[in-house]
Amino acid sequence: MTAPLKLRAEDEEDLAVISAILQDALVAVGDIAFLPDEKRFVLVANRFRREQPGPGPQQQLERRMSGLRFDGVTGVQRRGFAPREAERLLVLLAIRAEAGSLYLDFAGGSSIRLEVERILCHLDDLGEPWPTRWRPRHPVEDDAGR
Repeated sequence: MTAPLKLRAEDEEDLAVISAILQDALVAVGDIAFLPDEKRFVLVANRFRREQPGPGPQQQLERRMSGLRFDGVTGVQRRGFAPREAERLLVLLAIRAEAGSLYLDFAGGSSIRLEVERILCHLDDLGEPWPTRWRPRHPVEDDAGR
């Protein structure tokens, strides 16, 4: 059994760690919510486990469900998808901070912009990991842009 991650980000350096952990996470649009009365934005992500595998000669590829929470959120803007597309899967590429905002960038140009009072983010693993045969891949474009 592997210990669940429980992380907190309060600055850009911390946020970069959470972003790296969640790179290539699958997020269903229906698992994204803004709770304006609580100034909270939450989502559930199916993430590829990038932590060190346990002892043994073969590395087991695994995925795990994780909850992500941002506090102090005063506004949310979505680009490239609508909340009514609940079954649509987004692939999270990065989370970044920029002048009073946090951005969640997804494959295909979709994004979420969070207006925030400050960086305050929590990542908590939910349940146990399960095996997967698929490792995320990113095609590398050459200088010709092909």
